[in-house]
Amino acid sequence: MKKGLCAIGEALIDFIPEEKGCRLKDVGHFQRVAGGAPANVAGACAKLGGLSRMITQLGADAFGDYIIECLKKAGIDTDYILRTANADTALAFVSLAADGNRDFQFYRRNSADLMLSPNHIKKEMLKECGILHFCSVSLVESPMKHAHETLIRYAHEEQLLVCFDPNLRFSLWNDEAALYQSVHEFMPHADILKISDEELSFITGKTNIEDALDDLLKDQTKLVIYTKGKEGVCAYTKTCKAEAVGLAVECRDTTGAGDSFIGAFLYCLLRDEVLSIDALTQAQLYEYLSFANAYAAYTVTQAGALDAMADAQTFAKFRSELKLSSNFDIK
Repeated sequence: MKKGLCAIGEALIDFIPEEKGCRLKDVGHFQRVAGGAPANVAGACAKLGGLSRMITQLGADAFGDYIIECLKKAGIDTDYILRTANADTALAFVSLAADGNRDFQFYRRNSADLMLSPNHIKKEMLKECGILHFCSVSLVESPMKHAHETLIRYAHEEQLLVCFDPNLRFSLWNDEAALYQSVHEFMPHADILKISDEELSFITGKTNIEDALDDLLKDQTKLVIYTKGKEGVCAYTKTCKAEAVGLAVECRDTTGAGDSFIGAFLYCLLRDEVLSIDALTQAQLYEYLSFANAYAAYTVTQAGALDAMADAQTFAKFRSELKLSSNFDIK
């Protein structure tokens, strides 16, 4: 693999409940794990054997120390992660319903990651990288939002592919209109857009993905990936469509499932040195969707996010056991 993945945004501590099927206020015990959507995506790519780098800022505190240790253990390059004594590392408390779905309570007002500014961003952060990935959690009005703008501009100048997963977290926004505006402000700058079935209506006003494609496949965007949880995933370019069916696995925790999916998909692009989305064939899309779908399926069988993701050897064994090579048809 000649090029790697660079992710920018939040890295935080997820406090995962030891009790399942109860509201957050009723959870008595939590387990600490390193998380944050961009960090999880970087982790999936790194664990599969890809080059991976994280751009963020952490507090000069014990939680920041722990995150750095976890990212390094996953194989993520942390050389460009900054530390500050003027703000704290962000935290998120999670409750899990009986089906593994989650509710979040974030503690990140004025957190260290939001204080990362454009002045901190250097073009060298993208060296040896082929893809830049980001989400919407760090696009609230803050220095970090403008740091994203700077790094995305550099990515375009260096001809990297840019991937945007809105990964909507409504509880972090005082105004849903501001979230909508921010997502639509950044969408035109992404080559790849990942959107879930739960996000489609809010982002596009449509309830059917194919009705929304004209609004999504425009400007810079050349590939739309539409995830449907256990129902599988579809991908669309302007010339082709591919679909992978969902896998029946015992769901323990959905935290990081979408992140592990897109991290594995981007790993495939980097592994095969795909430089042009327009050149992707239906067969390639299907192969990458199937690979990433299976990787996410493994993740939900484990607890946590970054720690739940499989390394290449573990994932190969998982696929072999499920005989995934014969479980899919191109649609």
